[in-house]
Amino acid sequence: MADTQNLKSIKRFGARYGRTVKWNFGKMEAEQRKLHKCPYCNKVAVKRISAGIWECRKCDSAFTGRAYTLKAEVKVEG
Repeated sequence: MADTQNLKSIKRFGARYGRTVKWNFGKMEAEQRKLHKCPYCNKVAVKRISAGIWECRKCDSAFTGRAYTLKAEVKVEG
């Protein structure tokens, strides 16, 4: 039987869609759901409202960013 540890939210897909696709989706979904640091008040209280729209729960500022995260992450594999 496959190892079911650390699957978190991707368990809902069961045996569909393939392992790599599900793992990548799980990483992206975890990143978008966590709290981010506000660029205005520097408090970790920013939550995603919709794709590209973010709102700070402390200073009530709404602003735009990337669709799933505020910061641009550059990964170099190889």
